[in-house]
Amino acid sequence: MQKAPRGLRLHIAIFGRRNAGKSSVLNALAQQNVSIVSEVAGTTTDPVEKSMELLPIGPVLFIDTAGIDDAGSLGALRVAKTYSVFERTDVAILVTEAHTWGDYEEGILEELTKRGIPCVVVFNKTDIFSTNEKARERLKGKGVLYCEICALKAGWDVTALIKGKIIELLPAEWITPPPILNDLVGRDGIVILVIPIDKEAPKGRIILPQVNTLRDLLDKNISVLVTNEKDLGRMLSAMKTRPSAVVTDSQAFEEVFRVVPDDIPVTSFSILFARQKGDLAELARGADAIDTLKPMDRVLIAEACTHHPIGDDIGRVKIPRWLDEHTGGPLQYTICSGHDYPDHIQEYKLIIQCGSCVFNRRECLSRIYKAKAQGVPVTNYGIAIAHLFGAKDRALRLFTPLDSESLAFQSAG
Repeated sequence: MQKAPRGLRLHIAIFGRRNAGKSSVLNALAQQNVSIVSEVAGTTTDPVEKSMELLPIGPVLFIDTAGIDDAGSLGALRVAKTYSVFERTDVAILVTEAHTWGDYEEGILEELTKRGIPCVVVFNKTDIFSTNEKARERLKGKGVLYCEICALKAGWDVTALIKGKIIELLPAEWITPPPILNDLVGRDGIVILVIPIDKEAPKGRIILPQVNTLRDLLDKNISVLVTNEKDLGRMLSAMKTRPSAVVTDSQAFEEVFRVVPDDIPVTSFSILFARQKGDLAELARGADAIDTLKPMDRVLIAEACTHHPIGDDIGRVKIPRWLDEHTGGPLQYTICSGHDYPDHIQEYKLIIQCGSCVFNRRECLSRIYKAKAQGVPVTNYGIAIAHLFGAKDRALRLFTPLDSESLAFQSAG
């Protein structure tokens, strides 16, 4: 079976003190030795990730974290990496030795509750400890799910027990996955996908957002035509049926807008993923901050993937060039890639996030609301580029109005 991309997997993070048995719980769930199990506290230093199929849930990504009670300078680094995992957690497993419950467990539970992350508590090592009765009653009172196990002696029954608790906590969007575009196009519609072939196009294949959009449409039996920006005009002239929508790579907006009649909706893959993964209305508002930028203002360009830029890279070259031209002077740019995202972002006048096709929805929403909480406007590549070309309203017309009805799958984060 072909692997599902990480951004489409349910992210399940395992938290707890050092040597509480987090790695053993992960190994029990995976039914294989994913993490090192040792009696030495602090064996897990960095988050350990394991992609797998967890039936009947489907594709998941387990993240085994270092203990948050770590000490020393190296321990502080481990703790920081562990806390950064909160940003991309859909469901949490909090592991503790059965007789132990204290400030560390309360601190994690409080952080999870504050972020709205569902959690199951696993009281581990029940073969040698009795479960803390006060903790058990406290969790019952708060409506927090828990189970009592011995992970090292785990069989299928233990796996099923924990799995059952996870299923009870599944976010709604994992029961009804949000569509990319097919809910906005009629069953008899035709969609044109414009896929430029440039220096950064991977040889012999198309990139993930384009693949996912194509599959999303085909799943609903919607007809799809694929072309590049050079041949788009010829294709439109040859069509007897008006297309329902045109979807393009954002960097080809200028040419596509020029060719496609104004009554045909045009948007980009980046904007489609802004809707599926994040808060489209908030990202659309954030783009207005582009007009307030002044020379030497600081802008954060946030890339989800860690690709090697080639030539006219969209995030590192083209968007900065277009922004500098728009503002009349050079801006100061910071580039962050992958999960490396700064804690303090007040110094930036604008954050521009990529389409985030490799991120899960929670991480995208966490970044948006983190920026909002610190008073920093945030937008994404596609919306920002459309704004710079004076065509933001047209690029968002397909989703108008930007309200709870058109963003039916937008969660509270």
